[in-house]
Amino acid sequence: MTQPLETSRPDGAVARDRVFTVPNLISFARLLGVPLFLYLFLVADRIGWAVVVLALGGTTDWIDGYLARRLGQVSRLGELLDPFADRLYILATLLAFTLRDIVPWQFTVALLARDVLLVLTFPVLRRLGYGPLPVHYLGKTATFILLMGFPILLLAWAVPTGALHDIAYASGWALAWWGIVLYWIAGIFYLAQFAAVLRQSRQAAA
Repeated sequence: MTQPLETSRPDGAVARDRVFTVPNLISFARLLGVPLFLYLFLVADRIGWAVVVLALGGTTDWIDGYLARRLGQVSRLGELLDPFADRLYILATLLAFTLRDIVPWQFTVALLARDVLLVLTFPVLRRLGYGPLPVHYLGKTATFILLMGFPILLLAWAVPTGALHDIAYASGWALAWWGIVLYWIAGIFYLAQFAAVLRQSRQAAA
């Protein structure tokens, strides 16, 4: 009987090519949460539900990666989808928050400038035969902190007075500033990796 094509491939190759895995489905759900949050916040003006969706999107940031390792379902798509969902959440939230004056535009520019700087390295890496460099653990930590801080800031904005506002405002901004500092430190580490790749490529060419 003819064996399935997959059995002739190296161990692990089939698993890494899988699309419909539990971690990937979670990442897809997180992606769907982005337009839902924007609709609830900017169009429907359902702030309570917007806080819930944003909080779920942030707190589930680690689940897809954890399950991928735990279940042995690490895939190429998942390695790209997880950070893409993170970046999309941050971008959408920052733009929405800037439009509603929850965060100043200077904060948004400072945060997005780091991602723009890293994106500029992608064409060079591709020309050298590399994909995007591995995400540093500090970058994942910074992203998690930011995604935790954003719904708290939104809660502080939705409740403009009282003890809840004061606690949410202070803790939300503490997480936001802590996150942006770590975000840039992780970006510096990424640029150091990028410089090392350039040196190795030049040495190999020489």
